[in-house]
Parts: sequence; structure tokens; C-alpha cells
Amino acid sequence: MFSLKKKNVQNEEKEETSDSHSHIGGPESNSHRGSDVAVSSSGDQESDAASLASSACPPSESPPHPNKYGFIGGAQYTIDGEENIPVNVIRKRESKWLEMLNHWDSFMMKKYEKVRDRCRKGIPSAIRARAWQHLCGADRVLENNVGVFQQLANAPLDPRTEDEIRKDLHRQFPLHEMFLRRGGQGQEDLFTVLKVHSLVCGDGYCQAHAPVAAVLLMQMPAEHAFWCLRSICDKYVPGYYSHGLEAIQMDGLILYKLVKKVSPSVYKILKKQKIDPVLYMTEWFMCLYSRTLPWASVLRVWDMFFCEGVKVLFRVGLVLLKFGLRPEVRAKCPSMYETLQALRNIAPGIMAEDFLLMQLQRLDISEEDLQKEHIRQTNKKELEKTQREKQAQKAKDR
Repeated sequence: MFSLKKKNVQNEEKEETSDSHSHIGGPESNSHRGSDVAVSSSGDQESDAASLASSACPPSESPPHPNKYGFIGGAQYTIDGEENIPVNVIRKRESKWLEMLNHWDSFMMKKYEKVRDRCRKGIPSAIRARAWQHLCGADRVLENNVGVFQQLANAPLDPRTEDEIRKDLHRQFPLHEMFLRRGGQGQEDLFTVLKVHSLVCGDGYCQAHAPVAAVLLMQMPAEHAFWCLRSICDKYVPGYYSHGLEAIQMDGLILYKLVKKVSPSVYKILKKQKIDPVLYMTEWFMCLYSRTLPWASVLRVWDMFFCEGVKVLFRVGLVLLKFGLRPEVRAKCPSMYETLQALRNIAPGIMAEDFLLMQLQRLDISEEDLQKEHIRQTNKKELEKTQREKQAQKAKDR
């Protein structure tokens, strides 16, 4: 059902145009997020073995050599992706990206749609690290803060925070060549990035920082990864890693209400079974799908996320809900337990790069839909807060 024909890349000379993806606060205004809500950094994530991105398999089943993404086995050992695109097409894409990077400010100010469309088509692997840094502004921040990272890397860290970080290191993509060995360079770089970030982040260390930082380290050196992580937390998803669950609750409600428009039947079962959105979307959003999707899809989603912002997270979530709970699956979900299990075990074909990207483009959600729902939920939250304060005052006056 979910098999696809390979994309036609023969006409690469033409710039593809696609229907507009929507988001809350566009990168054109340098604001990737419209809400200043908070999210918990205290709740434990599921064990790494339970996530697709960190799945492990017995050594006897591991392929002898890493794939193009650096994985030696497990669910992340895939061979699809850029290898199916002709070399001459890849080189043309790289050339176009180099031209953009060399005239970055001009493109972002005057030709943002072209940058967006090229991000949607996928950033060439040879360009991806540099492109991500330009898209999130980390390259400029690094230029203005030379030496800061190393200074913080040598600074003392609270022993409790250090222990928390070190306990999480081996859980991040254990079948990736960078993180195979305990105490290896990959794990030490990951520790340094998380340590430095915990020192500058007002909310301290959060477990969800680890997989995000690990993805960045697979693409770039530790110092650059740190500034990208900082940009993600500050500009794209501010408040996501703060104490409390306000941000996840808010965005979960927005996602839940948007499902009603995208797939009323899925919305109906979620409502009937009274499934709190935080039960299925917390890891999706906090880890930016790095522990959910196959690797080719992770990279494509991140390419768009760095360009278009948090709206990409909503759109991916809507696709996963719509097809993860398609009719034949819903028929086997009489209760909340089976429904949540289905969302934790979505068919690989649904999350595959080609199918996922195609459905993201087809999704019938506009920027106006996202903005309206965001405003509606924000106003609802403020009204509830006001009512609670009035009730508390009445009780106090008695």
C-alpha cells in the first residue's frame, strides 16, 4: 500500500515548486516559534532500546560495514536515499547550494522561496552541515563568540549534572559508528556539547537534548553542533526543554485539534478513548523525530525544520497520525492501549522518505489553520488561568 515510485530527477534543471507548508512564525522574520510555553526536562524518556533510532540487534546480525549514514545495524541500517539519485544531479544540487551559501543574505531576503524549495528537495549530504548552520544562524553566532565554547568546555560542572549526562551517553544511537565505544571520541564530544549547553541553558540539562545533539554531531564538529543546539532551543522551540509540561501540552492540543481537519476518523478515536496527546507526541516533538523516523527521513525532516521552523513538526505528526491509525489499524484498537501501541509501531513504509515527504506536501493544512489553532489554544489557556485565579480569590475571601 505504501510502496512508491522513485522520484523523477531527470528534470533537475527546473526548480520544483510545491504547495506551501505552514508554520507558526516564519524564518523570514527570524522567529520560528510564536509561543513562549514551557516543557518538562524532568520526565524520563523511554529507554533507548525502545526507540527506532536507537534500536539494537545482536552483533551476529550487524552488517560488517557502516552504511552511508554511519550505522552498522539495527533499524537505522538502510541503503535507500541519495544513492538512487544520479551523481550529475547531486553535483548540480551542490553547485546551487554553494552559490546560495556564498550569497546567503541576498537569497534569504529576496529569494527565500527558492531556499525553502531546495530544502524540501533535500540538502546534499556534502553541504548539509554548512547549510544547517546558515539556516539557523549558528555560523554568525560562532563568529561573534570565538573561544567561548572551549572556555565553557573547561569550566567545572555540577557533579550531579555530569552524572546525569554520562548516564545518557551510551543510549544515543548505540549502533552508529560515532557512538559505539564507551568513552570513545563520539561519546566524549557528545558529553562536551551537553555539558556546555547545560551551563548556558537556564533550565539546565534535559534528556531530550542528547539525541538532538547526537544528530548534530553526526554532521559537524562539536563546537558547531553546540551553537546549532543553542539555536534550536532558543529560536525554534523555545521553552520545549523547560521544567513543567506546558509547551508539550499546548502543542499537543494544537496537534490534536488539527487532526480533526486532516483525519476526522482518527480524531474521533483519539477523543473517544480520551488519549492525552502527550502520551504519543512528546518524544516526537522534543527529539525532533530523531528517535522515531528512519534516518533518511530524519535528515529530510531536519532540512525542512531548519528552514521553515516548528510547523514541520506538526505536519510530520499529522501524517504519522493519519496513516499510523488508518482504518485497518483502528479496527484492531478497541482501547487506549492498542492505539498507543499502534502509534509506537507505525509501519516502516509510512515513515519512509518518499512516502512521508509526498504526504507532507499533500497535507491540507494552511498557515492560517496553524495560526488560528495556536491563538485559540493560547486564549483558552489564559481564560482557564483567569478562572482559576478568580476561584482561588473567592475561596480566600470566604
